[in-house]
Parts: sequence; C-alpha cells; structure tokens
Amino acid sequence: MTLDTVREEKAIENLTRRLNDSFADIHTPEDIETAVAAARRQFDGDRVRDYVPILIERMARQELTPQPESHAGPPVGGTPTPAQQTAEPGSWRQRIPIALPAAVAGVLVLATVATVLVVRNGSDVQAQTGLITVSGVIGSEKLFDDPDVMAALAKHGFEVKIDTAGSREIATSVDLSKYDFAFPSSTVAAERILQPTAGRPAVSGKKYAVFSSPMAIATYQPIVGLLSATGIAKQVNGIWYFDVRRYVDLAKAGWRWTNIRGNTTYPVNKKILVTTTDPRTSNSAAMFLSIVSYVANHNNVVQSEADEKKVLPLVAPLFVNQGYTDSSSEGPFDDYLALGMGKSPMVNIYEAQFVDAAVHHKLKPGMVLMYPSPTIQSKHTLVSLNANGEKLGELLSTDTDLQELAARHGFRTADESQFANVVSQNRVPVAKEVIDVADTPTYDTLERLLDGVSKSYR
Repeated sequence: MTLDTVREEKAIENLTRRLNDSFADIHTPEDIETAVAAARRQFDGDRVRDYVPILIERMARQELTPQPESHAGPPVGGTPTPAQQTAEPGSWRQRIPIALPAAVAGVLVLATVATVLVVRNGSDVQAQTGLITVSGVIGSEKLFDDPDVMAALAKHGFEVKIDTAGSREIATSVDLSKYDFAFPSSTVAAERILQPTAGRPAVSGKKYAVFSSPMAIATYQPIVGLLSATGIAKQVNGIWYFDVRRYVDLAKAGWRWTNIRGNTTYPVNKKILVTTTDPRTSNSAAMFLSIVSYVANHNNVVQSEADEKKVLPLVAPLFVNQGYTDSSSEGPFDDYLALGMGKSPMVNIYEAQFVDAAVHHKLKPGMVLMYPSPTIQSKHTLVSLNANGEKLGELLSTDTDLQELAARHGFRTADESQFANVVSQNRVPVAKEVIDVADTPTYDTLERLLDGVSKSYR
C-alpha cells in the first residue's frame, strides 16, 4: 500500500466519522457507509489524489440529505441522461451524473479548492484548479499530511507540497532555492537559515513563530519508578518531572541501570542515557544540548568560549555514548511507540508528539510523559523564501481553523484554550503551564557547541 493510499484511507475514515456525526439522527451507520462506498466508486480507476476524499464527502452528504418532493433526477449511479451518454468517454461529465441536484454539481467547483489530477488511459490531464501551489521543506511533523489541514488550506487557495529533513539539515545543507518556505522546529534553526553558509548566500525572508512545543521525555511507568529511586524523577500534581542536574551528575559518574539498588524491572547493563536524535542534523537534539549545557554551566546560558570549554566534556558523552542516532525526531519516537522500553527507556521528544499520539490512540498503557527540569520551549518557525511563503506563514499564524488543527496535533498555539481543549478531551496528563524553562544559547554559541559535539564523534 502506497503512502498516498494510506493517506486516502485515513481521510475516508475521518469523513465517515464526520458524516455519522452529522446524520446520526436520520441514517444508520450502514446507510452512511453505503453512501460513501457509492460515491467512492465514481473514482474507480483514478490515481489516488488528495482531492478524492473531499469530493466523496460532498457527494455522500448530498445523497444523505433529504430532498424536496418535487426534485426529479436519477440517483448517484443511476441511468445516464442522453447528455451523459454522449459525453466523452472517461470524462467528469460522464462519471458524475449531471442530473444530480445543483448542490452536487457544486462538487465540480470543489476542483478550485483541491488538487485535481485525473489519470485516464495512462495520460495525465491537469485541471485548472486556481490553487497556489506552495512548496516547502519541514521537519518530521505530520501536520501537512492531515487531510483536514489540506482542506483548510485549500479553502484559502493553497496547495502545500512538502519534503522533510532534519531541522539542522534544513538550516545548513538543504538547497532552499527550489522552495517557497522552510519550516524548522525552532527559532534558532530559523535564524541559521537567514545566515549565509558555505556555498549558500544569506536568505532574505520573514519568520513566523506559528506554534510551539516544550521539549519532553517519553518513558514508561517502570522506568519512572526506577528514576524516582535515583532522585531523577519526581511527580508534582500528577505531572512527572526529570531533574536534569541529577541526570548529568549520574551520567558523569558512569551510572548504569544495574547500579540502581533493587532494580528488578529493568536490570540492563546499559548506561543511563536519554535517547536523542543526531545533534549534527536534528533540532530536537540541539534543544536537548541547550538544556544540558545550561545545567552543566550551573544554570546559566553558555555565552563565552570559557563556558563552552567547560561544558563540552560533560555534555558531549551524553550524545556520543548513545551510538547510532536518527536524523529526525520521528525515528526514535516511532521506536518508542512500537518497540517498548527494551530499546530506548527514555526518549527526548517534543511534547506535541506525545499529545498527537494520544489523540490518534497510539499510546499504550504504561507510557508516561516527563518534562525535563529545566526544559526548552521549541518554537516551530516558518521562514518565508518568497511572497507565496509569506502568505502561507501569515495564514498559518492567524487562521483560527488551522490553529485549532495544529492544537489537535499537539502544538501549543497563541490561543491557550485550543491546546487545553485537546488535552482535556483526550485525557493527556500535561503541564498546564511550563514554568521551568531555560533560554537557548545564541545562534553562534549553539553552533560552536554542536560543532564541539560533532568533533567528539570523530
């Protein structure tokens, strides 16, 4: 099954749920599934495209909506009219009966708010959609894969095409000349994009801090119990916190899980380490470096060369001793969800990843969210690379529907009630306010720290 097909199936599932919500009083779930299936058959043989679920939902809604007695015309899939019979084979006019009510005919107008590419007899026919296609490179966030987000963007005339890469890769090595926007996971990475690099001139663009997510640690209930015994973890008002100072001290002393007295739940002779991504490519690891360097510098932001020399011997092993690390935050979190605590008992993540997994019912019993103390607020920041990128950045920052959808993916938005509603409805234990927050080093200082850690790998 291709990625496009998976996305369409998810969209069909979502639209069926919406139809059940809308028509529960007058139709059974079986009736609704039949209407969806009938509408879907209109697209048999077509290449899977993002617009298909949007059209299917509109057609099913029309079929399920009671019609006035005076209405005449064949149902979906009914006998074609003479005009239909003479339509060009394979045309939209033939495949969607023109005798449907005018509201259904409006489905065709939806082509102006969707990406329409019909495949017939092996040839592609690009319909005129009126959409502005905006291309960008982003981190591992799944926001733009959400059919509801696609539809919301389409209502404003946008179709967004994305490639993914680690945030630091976006800031340092990705060729940005072919994109309209870049969307790394922090303001520091966004600042890096605006600076000249070897082989790339400075980028002229605007920054839009669209939403944010504090750094967090995904772990498991048995591990929390062990960490409590070491003084690393403690619970306050039902929320777990991770003492970074204590963690750095134990890591410096070379502690292993087997050093914890009475450890029978995770008796593994591995060093006590938080699994991160690769700091040479990924923003989430750079944010964790910001946290541990702040603590190693006696709760002060690293500012000078002397500070850097002091903290690097303490913090570099926290990354190098992990061995292989992924280039973006999606990899280790997917392992966390699928493989259990044997591989990675603690994983550095964005809070949004945990909340998003809860909303989509991917969490298993015993999975726990902890907040490093201190933590970092990572501001996911869009950098416009031209006028179209600016329009998209403005829209994502201000549109209520898109901000609500971002909250549904676990992000904190300007309207605090949006995030609060999502975590309340899905019973996700999160910190209402994240208070113990460290500042990140300046762009130049963080780059030198990252370079120092990179040299430790060699």
